[in-house]
Amino acid sequence: MTFTTDMDHVAQAFEVLGAAVLVVGVVWSFTLAVMVVRRTGRAGRAYTSLRRTLGGTLLLGLEILVAADLIRTVAVAPTLDNVLVLGLIVLIRTFLAMSLETEIEGVPPWRRALATGAGTIRRAGEQGLGPDPQ
Repeated sequence: MTFTTDMDHVAQAFEVLGAAVLVVGVVWSFTLAVMVVRRTGRAGRAYTSLRRTLGGTLLLGLEILVAADLIRTVAVAPTLDNVLVLGLIVLIRTFLAMSLETEIEGVPPWRRALATGAGTIRRAGEQGLGPDPQ
């Protein structure tokens, strides 16, 4: 085994992890929404929880997939074409991430203190399962 082969396997592992995060996150998002409806009886609150949790899952999955692309480009095939493609992928994913965060939170990401996908998922769970706001 060579370093390039090893790094290709590491990149594949990150891709599998990213896909697993997306699948588990979608299942968890719908499970949480059902739990919110059962606990509160409010479909609007469940929809908000679903949207936030699903958005956070997408953000986290995107971050992991960018890491896989970065490893593959830098360690496996560092050609100029691959670096340009990586730059374009990162640019598109950054735009998607910023758009998702703005849509989920209602404010741009640079105006929030906790701007991570995992933080968004945690807050969605807390808001969905927490006490009813009066």
